Amino acid sequence: METSNDNNSNIATKHPSLWEGLGGFFTTFFKIGLFTLGGGYAMIPLIEAEVVDKHKWVTKEEFLDIIAIAQSCPGVFAINVSTFIGYKLRQMKGAVACAVGTALPSFLIILAIAMFFSQFQDNPVVAAIFRGIRPAVVALIAVPTFKLARSARLSWANCWIPVGGALAIWLLGVSPILIILLAAVGGYVYGTLIKPTE
Repeated sequence: METSNDNNSNIATKHPSLWEGLGGFFTTFFKIGLFTLGGGYAMIPLIEAEVVDKHKWVTKEEFLDIIAIAQSCPGVFAINVSTFIGYKLRQMKGAVACAVGTALPSFLIILAIAMFFSQFQDNPVVAAIFRGIRPAVVALIAVPTFKLARSARLSWANCWIPVGGALAIWLLGVSPILIILLAAVGGYVYGTLIKPTE
C-alpha cells in the first residue's frame, strides 16, 4: 500500500469490486459530465474532487500525470482523462464505463438543444442567459489552471516554461504539438542527464 509523502499526494487508491466499480465509475463520471459547464478543463476540479479526494481511486500525483498524458493525446480532453482513469482501475471495462459516463450527458443535452435550438436561439432571454454563462465558464477554466500550477510545484525557476509556451503559441503561432514535444524532450534530458549530476 502506498503511503503519503506530501499532503495526501500519495494516498493509497481504493479498488471496488468489478460490478460495484463499473457502476460507480459510470455514475461518478455521468454526474461530472452532467453538471460541468465549460468543457474538459472545467471538469478538472470536479474530477479531482471525486476520484482523488472522495473515492481515492488515484493519487494526486497520478492525476497530474493523467492530465499531462490526456493533454498530449488527440481527442476530447475530458474523454481522455476519464478513459485513462477507468483503464487504470478496471482495464478496458473501466475505460468504457468512465468514457461513456462522461460523454453521455453532453450527447443527450446537445441532441436536445439541436432539436429545439432553432426555435429559441433569437429569444432575448436565452441570449441574456448565454451572456451570463460565458464569464462563469472563463472562471471554471481559470481555477483548475492555477490549481494545477500549484500542484505541479511551479516556482520562479521553472515558471518560464508555461509562460514561454503560451506566448509562443499565442504570439508566434507555434504549434502546441511542437511545444509538447520540446517540453517532453527537455524533461527527459533534465531528468536523466542534468538532475542526477546536481
